[in-house]
Amino acid sequence: MKKILVAVSLAASLGSVAMPAAAQVYVEVAPPPPRFERVPPPRHGFVWVPGHWEGNGRRHFWVQGTWLRERPGFRYAEPAWVQQDGRWVMERGHWERGDRDHDGIPNRYDHHPNNPYRY
Repeated sequence: MKKILVAVSLAASLGSVAMPAAAQVYVEVAPPPPRFERVPPPRHGFVWVPGHWEGNGRRHFWVQGTWLRERPGFRYAEPAWVQQDGRWVMERGHWERGDRDHDGIPNRYDHHPNNPYRY
């Protein structure tokens, strides 16, 4: 049973990994509003990714939130739907280099006192 749970968790986390641009899904109808999910207590070394709507070109389906192992120096950009040319396209979740204060200087080089994320 434990092996099945680990396999399901791994499959769910792989669904949130960034995919190439060729795999983008376009839909004509906006996704429904997000569903309410109870956010679990923080887990050391992990980042909570809330649930989101996916699309397959014909309909939307809900993907439950999951934990991803933290990557030091990176932040996780959650999946999001954006409108382009009258259609909706899913921007997949992905890891971004750490620039948490968005000043253009990666955290590891940003030693300014106003950077709350300096190492």
